[in-house]
Formats: sequence, structure tokens, C-alpha cells
Amino acid sequence: MTGKSNETGRSQASATTATEAFPPKSKEPLASHASKSRPGITFAAQDKLPKLPIPDLESTCNRYLDALKPLQTSREHEATIAAVQEFVRAEGPSLQERLKKYSTGRSSYIEQFWYDSYLNFDNPVVLNLNPFFLLEDDPTPARNNQVTRAASLAVSALNFVRAIRKEELPPDMLRDTPLCMYQYSRIFGTARVPTENGCHIGQDPTSKHVVVLCRGQFYWFDVLDDNSDLIMTEKDLAINLQVIVDDAEQIPIYEAAKGALGVLSTENRKVWAGLRDVLTIEPGSNNADCLGIVDSALFILCLDYASPQNGPDLCTNMLCGTSEISRGVQVGTCTNRWYDKLQIIVCKNGSAGINFEHTGMDGHTVLRMASDVYTDTILRFARTINGQAPSLWASTSPDPSKRDPSSFGDVSTTPHKLEWDMIPELTTALRFAETRLADLIQQSEFETLDFAGFGKNFMTSMGFSPDAFVQMAFQAAYYGLYGRVECTYEPAMTKMFLHGRTEAIRPVTSEVVDFVQTFWAENPPHDKVEALKKACMKHTAITKECAKAQGHDRHLYALYCVWQRALDEEGTESASHNTMSPNGRSRSRDVDSDRGRSGNNDPGLTRELSHVESPAKQAPPQEMPALFADGGWDKINNTVLSTSNCGNPSLRHFGFGPTSGDGFGIGYIIKDDCISICASSKHRQTRRFVDAIESYLLEMRKLLRTVKSKGTSPRTSRAREVEDQGQKSGGLKSRGRVIQGGPAHGAQVPEHLEEVESDDDGLGGYGFFDAGMLLQALRAKAPNGEKDGRQSKRDDARRNVGKKLRLTEY
Repeated sequence: MTGKSNETGRSQASATTATEAFPPKSKEPLASHASKSRPGITFAAQDKLPKLPIPDLESTCNRYLDALKPLQTSREHEATIAAVQEFVRAEGPSLQERLKKYSTGRSSYIEQFWYDSYLNFDNPVVLNLNPFFLLEDDPTPARNNQVTRAASLAVSALNFVRAIRKEELPPDMLRDTPLCMYQYSRIFGTARVPTENGCHIGQDPTSKHVVVLCRGQFYWFDVLDDNSDLIMTEKDLAINLQVIVDDAEQIPIYEAAKGALGVLSTENRKVWAGLRDVLTIEPGSNNADCLGIVDSALFILCLDYASPQNGPDLCTNMLCGTSEISRGVQVGTCTNRWYDKLQIIVCKNGSAGINFEHTGMDGHTVLRMASDVYTDTILRFARTINGQAPSLWASTSPDPSKRDPSSFGDVSTTPHKLEWDMIPELTTALRFAETRLADLIQQSEFETLDFAGFGKNFMTSMGFSPDAFVQMAFQAAYYGLYGRVECTYEPAMTKMFLHGRTEAIRPVTSEVVDFVQTFWAENPPHDKVEALKKACMKHTAITKECAKAQGHDRHLYALYCVWQRALDEEGTESASHNTMSPNGRSRSRDVDSDRGRSGNNDPGLTRELSHVESPAKQAPPQEMPALFADGGWDKINNTVLSTSNCGNPSLRHFGFGPTSGDGFGIGYIIKDDCISICASSKHRQTRRFVDAIESYLLEMRKLLRTVKSKGTSPRTSRAREVEDQGQKSGGLKSRGRVIQGGPAHGAQVPEHLEEVESDDDGLGGYGFFDAGMLLQALRAKAPNGEKDGRQSKRDDARRNVGKKLRLTEY
């Protein structure tokens, strides 16, 4: 359906502008932009949020030394202490003052450095940067077929888009404190665009179409009007998706492979930048128009032909796709992706997940989106049964089936297939990109653990922080296998600050070393439990400090960047042979190498795996501040266990690729009565490591049940307390023998640990980062007269991009 509208609309020209034609200033991620609140509730508290504080230099250095002590020999630590003392005496104070001066007038002292590190990352984003969420199945079995599930998720995602654009989405809160909501403006309509000089984030804030990928083929159609109201019902979407599936399945595998351009988004970023230049060398060409449609889409909906059955296979499919060769042709789902954008992936059996380019988004933000989308799919189905069922949204779109089609404006709801002009250069590049991707997939492995022995309820009943308790499981399991502790990373959310991202928790402490050594030695159960308590209490204390932006990683990284920037400004030779990530991780080696020094610690990490552009020459060693030249700096930035806690009951799993050649990536979700873990590595006995974690959890449950400290009492429910009081009065309800709960139900709680935070206040766990770059530039408007005339021509041209498909009844 089509129509005319005088409102500002989306066209191919605006899509191209949104991805290619940003002025240099607009490509800076708003590090110097003063955030402004807007009408509505979503962003209402932005102006009231405090700025991220710059920690005290001496405190940062002390925390740095504390984090390194358990990872170093006594001789190494003495050398690091000397280096830190020299840094505090010499360069440190001047760099601290430079950083304070630099941060004046900026929303965050770390933000620009953060984006630079992300967007200058050259290695493929697949398996290195992009994380995934695996959603739980739809609770209604009949709706767990591909087309129905995909249509339902798409409608709910569009409701979320509408709530953000109308600023009706309630802000995230921590107790009564609102959190920064800026990242929500960067979820939809954005794309990571590679260039010769690094990537930038493009966004079309007026985007109203989605792109569907099926068997590597690209399709698109409009789903919103100019007011961000839905113009298609769930049934309408299902019809479109079924038409697309039918069309894609008719294409021979050889022909499908030739047009599966999504695999190019898995290439090295500089290689991909060169190929994009080939695609867009002629503005207004078919390939340029097709690329603009993809870049400016709200999101990508991937319809996979595969039906993975077990946890590891599902996680692999959501993170990097499958590699399957048939008659010499790649027919796996790895070619059915576009990794530069948010992707909603739905398998043939209805299993669904999310893979996202997270330069502009923390995991906490995408988790909120995934949770609301999942919840809305259930509530909308409930309203078909009971019209009085609640809704997540403050307002909803008018029913598209009851609207006058002319009110939709200038839209095209019929699916169009994008048909690329495959010149020889692209055909060759696509072939080699696919074989390289297949290698990357084969080099990594994933294992999952759905531990049903206990969950958050048991841990809190025993007086432990759930996140700290699970972190100790990773340390104990690793020590049991290898006899040592390694540098570990976990992100803490700092969104209580304006444009806050994450701070790095370093879980390995002296208390942790004491615990794992006590646990694996012949010691009484009581001693093991007491050592665990001390390690968990230390971890919780560090987590709270980091949530207040009082860690050492971000601060030291900012000082490193300020020092490097000062050298560049003075025309001095570059300061280091290493480039650093925001975690301070070394990027001197390729992530794919065996040595794997660089590692993305989080995506879930927050996956901070990116780098500041490498200097051309190595500076004389004496020019580097002592702290950065010391071996401790390399040690703290070589993460072996990259961990992140992110999730809720809407997710079955979440995870990310291994962060280094000799490490593990561990994503985990702590639910009330179970723990979900997804571990990855480059074939480093991942199954054995996961089994070791499970064995530890079972053993620790046994120990905790065994230890009955004096002065303990079982934690009971409020209802049980009332019942106990009522029994004193006798009566009929006291008849019969009371059945006492066993150890699982009558867990003993040490008195001094009765008051614990059952959910860690959301402080520890998954964090990503905000790429808020271009909002102001994108909102600049041309005079109305010029705009309306050009818009009509652009929309006419856009409607002709791609082959129009014939609709059939579904």
C-alpha cells in the first residue's frame, strides 16, 4: 500500500546520508555533547544525573596494586610497586590534571576514548565483539513455529521502538534512582559502518522498515508510519514472512550462495570498508541503494532454516551461525546474518535469540529490550483470551486493520527482494569471506550448563551474594583443573551516572586465592565455608566500589589515552608498541592468534574489545610512563577468564566468543532456582571446565548443608512465621504431625549474614557501552520547503528498490 505524506519520511537518500555522509564532527560519539532531556518520561531524568567521577590517583594506584598482587610472584609485584611509585611521583599527577581539563564540558571523561577503541577495532566483529541472547521458548507450544514466533517478536519489538520514540518507556531504576537512558536512543535504525579510517555509527532516526534475511537473501518492507505507529498486524507480518520463506526456498543453493552478501560483514573491518566502497562507488546505483536500505533498517530479522536442538548448538547458532557444506557450497546459517546491526534470529523450530552490534549499547540496555519484547509477546496473546489483560505500554498504536490505508502515508508494505549486482570483485570477496568465517567458527567451541541444583534463593538463604557465589565457582573450578588463578574480568554497571557504561571488577583477590587453596586441600568443611564467606564478602565490596565508578581500569586507561594524545599533539613519536582497549587490554596481537593477549573481557562482557589506532612507530622505552611499561600492565590486561552476569527468566542463555586464544568466555544467568552458564573457548577443554563448575556447585551445596554454625536459624517465609505463631493457640489446625523440611528447605543462615542483598542491586553483571554519537547531527532539519520537494522524489525512488514479491494468502 502506498500513499502521500507531507511529514518528514525516510528515503534512500536519507538512508545513504545516515550511513555515509556524516560530517567529521558528527562522527565523534558526543563525548563533548551536553545531554539534554526531552519531553516525556524516558529521558526526563538525564539532566539530573551526576557525571562520572574521576577517581583519586593514589586510590586508583592502590586498587591496581591490590588487583595484581594475587596474580604476580613476589619479585614481579615488587617491580610493579616500584613502577607505580615512580608513576605517582613523576607523570601521574600531570596526566591526572590533563584528564580533568580534558573532561571539562564533556558528559564523561572516558566516553570518547571508549568509542575510539571500539570503532577502530579492525578484526571481524563476529565472535570477537558481538554477544548474543537466547530467549526462552514461547510458553504456548503452538506458537513455537518460525513464522508465528518471528511475527510475534517483530510486533513486540516495534512496540518497543514506538515507546522509545514517543518517550513513553519508563526509565530504568536502581531502587529509587533513575539510570541513564541515553543508550536506548541507539538501539534501532543504527549500523556500524566501516571506513578506511575506522568505523562510525550511522543512524536513521526516521527509519520505518525492517530487513528480513532468509537463506542469505535480503528482503525489506515498511512496518511503521511517520508517527511511529504500526501499520501491520501480526497476521499481516506473518503473511509477509511466509511469502519471503517460500521465495527463498525456491532459490537453488548455488544461486543463494552467490547473493549471500551478509557474510561480508564478518570480514576484517578494513577489508569490509574496501568492499563497501566497491558497492557504493556510484551513488544512486542499485548496490548503493540496496546497501542503504540495509543500513537504515530498524533491525534485521533472520529466518534460519536450521532447528538446533541442544544448548551448545543453539548458542553457536545465535552467536556466529552454523557452518555446513553441501555439494561444496556453504549452506549453514552463518551466511544468514548482518553483524553490523541488531539482529533478531528465529530458527525453523521457533527458537529465537538476539545478536547485536554493541558499540552503542550495554548488555543491561539490550536485556531490558529483550525482556520487554518477550513479555509483550505473552501479554498480547493473553489479551486475545481476556481483553482486560494488562499491557506494558502507556499507549498503543491504532489497530492497523481498522485504519484508512491512506493514513499510513508513503509506505510500502509488500516485501521486496534486494538483488545485488554481483561484479567479479564482489563474487571473489564473498567466497573468501565465507571460507574465513567457516575457519573462525571451527576454531571455537561452546558448552552450556543448565544447573538445576539450586539458584539465587538458596544462595541468599545461606547468606551469600549470588554473583559473588557463582564467581567463586569459576575460580575454584579453574584452580582445580590447572592449579593456579588467572586474570579475570567482570563488568559492573555505572549507568547511575550520565552516559555511564561499565567499570571492571577484578574478581581474583588474596581472599580468593586463600579460598581456592583451602577448598582443594584436606580441610574441615567449616574452614572451607568460612574461606568462601570471606572471598564473597570481598568480591561484593569491590563490586559496590566499581558501581560507584571507583575502580582502577577505566581511570588508568583514560590516563593512558591522555598521555598518548599529548604525545600526538606534540608531534612526538608514538608511545607504545601496544594499542590498548578500554579495559586496558593489549591489542598488539590478533585475537585469533594462539597467544591471544588481547581479549574482549566482556561483551558480556561488556565486550570492550577494540583498540585505539596503532601508532606508526615505537617510541623509546624511556618515554613511556613507568606504570604502562611495567609487566603488571600486560598481566592485568591479558584476561583469561572473561565473565559476565546478565539475564532474567526471559533468557535461556547468553554468551560471547572467547576473548583470547588461551582463555574462556563465560556468560551466566542466575535465576531463582537454577543457574545457566554458556562457556566458550578455542577448544580448551570447554566441556571439562563446565563439568568442573557443576561438580564444585554440588560439592559446595553439600558442604553448606553439612556446616551448622552455632547461633543460626532457618530463614522462613512470612507465611511460615504466621503459621508458627498461630500454632501456639492450638485448635484444629494444630492436628496431625508436622512434616519438617529437609536440608534443602530448612537451610541455616549465619546471623551475621542474615542481611544480604538478594540481587546485588543490579550492580555486578553484564555491561556494554554507549555509542551515542550522532543524534544532534541527525536531527538537523532542512527548511520545510526544500525537504518536502526532495522527500517525494526520494520516496518514489525508494519504492522501486528491489523486486516486488507477489502476496498469497497465508
